[in-house]
Amino acid sequence: MEVLYSSTRSKKNPVKASEAILKGLSEDGGLFVPDRIPTLDKTLEELSEMTYGQVAYEVMKLYLTDFTEQELKECIAKAYDEKFDTEEIAPMVEAEGAYYLELFHGATIAFKDMALSILPHLLTTSAKKNHVKNEIVILTATSGDTGKAALAGFADVEGTRIIVFYPKNGVSKIQEKQMVTQKGKNTYVVGIHGNFDDAQTGVKQIFGDKELAAYMDEKGFQFSSANSINIGRLVPQIVYYVYAYVKLLKEERIAGKEKINVVVPTGNFGNILAAFYAKQMGLPIDRLICASNENKVLFDFFKSGTYDRNREFVLTSSPSMDILISSNLERLIYRIAGNDPDKNKELMAALSSGGSYTITDEMKGQLADFYGNYADEQETAKTIHDLYDRTGYVIDTHTAVAACVYGKYKEETKDTNTTVIASTASPYKFTRSVINAIDCQYDAMEDFELVDKLAEISGVEVPKAIEEIRKAPVLHDHICEKTQMKQMVMDFLGI
Repeated sequence: MEVLYSSTRSKKNPVKASEAILKGLSEDGGLFVPDRIPTLDKTLEELSEMTYGQVAYEVMKLYLTDFTEQELKECIAKAYDEKFDTEEIAPMVEAEGAYYLELFHGATIAFKDMALSILPHLLTTSAKKNHVKNEIVILTATSGDTGKAALAGFADVEGTRIIVFYPKNGVSKIQEKQMVTQKGKNTYVVGIHGNFDDAQTGVKQIFGDKELAAYMDEKGFQFSSANSINIGRLVPQIVYYVYAYVKLLKEERIAGKEKINVVVPTGNFGNILAAFYAKQMGLPIDRLICASNENKVLFDFFKSGTYDRNREFVLTSSPSMDILISSNLERLIYRIAGNDPDKNKELMAALSSGGSYTITDEMKGQLADFYGNYADEQETAKTIHDLYDRTGYVIDTHTAVAACVYGKYKEETKDTNTTVIASTASPYKFTRSVINAIDCQYDAMEDFELVDKLAEISGVEVPKAIEEIRKAPVLHDHICEKTQMKQMVMDFLGI
């Protein structure tokens, strides 16, 4: 049965999956959502005997219903291959009674690889299916990880160009070096004077510029997105929660249909929304634990029912979560509003004009599956230190936020459910913060000296992704004001 996609802000003109992937964002500014959440059509026991790629097919076929079996399997085969540095695409490590789902073994050592490895293939397949003649321009804002993963995925992919905007002083040195050394004639990286929310707002404004879209079309271009607002990013993220569950089942860590909890370090809300969708599909998930850093807009939302971005923006050691406008939350709001685009549109207009909105008590009642909490900088560092001290296992700052919040949840609820923590980045991506948390005596070292010290401390080999950029030349040195983003796009395209 076909799944169609409509905007969170209008029921008009639903589109097929391939069209939603191509557009990225609806013309009315809304996000594409499926008209129904499909149910898993294989048993958990059947899925437990499958590889990651096979599980990916069984999940994604239910959402991307206008892709043929061959098309989808080809996309999956090209995505989940030798670019991952472990035989298992997403291995799990048990530490102190929780299972850390390591989602960082791809080309850019962050969880974004799990979805961005496949997006270019989904997008180019979608273009062929829809007889697109224009060159596709991927336009993306990043808080650090999406940018590099998207650049790596789209570099030199025929028929595409990619432009990434990032906050100039709002990402780690390793993250920045990964982006500005990116090869590929079709790649363009720009640092903006501003924060991630400024970059994301600028990108959304460019997407919503109808005159620019018409001019682009005239010149043979059209925009699409690689951010988690693209349904082609969200659907592949559902896979790793299904895979984690059935892996626990196969290893007899849980019994059939036993409920687990999932903890996700959360910024733009896409990753935990994927876990929510997995639960709606029938995966036995009990609580969805949403972990925030000091930019705790989501914690406050789950506690009060009010989403309020009117607050100080804090630069933290977990920069991929330094976000005050969590775009993907709109998909959840739409759902708890009874799939009512008018109600959702009203709330999003309030967020745009006044910076906040408050949901009804009835809507808040539908959030019982979620638990929100946050970790400050001191708690994040202590979590890294203590876990290493007790077990020798090293985690990055984002994963530490999740682990700390999980500790608070357990203390508060006494819940003993088996729990999976999404480990979203390699500690090598945030080496200085991780090393300082373990032992601050090395702070005077250069960034790549710290990389070698972390290898010594952890016993984990330096990832290829880090070795590649150690001496790589800077190829992108573009910087602009947030008001100049549109002009930067046009300059790159030569229009």
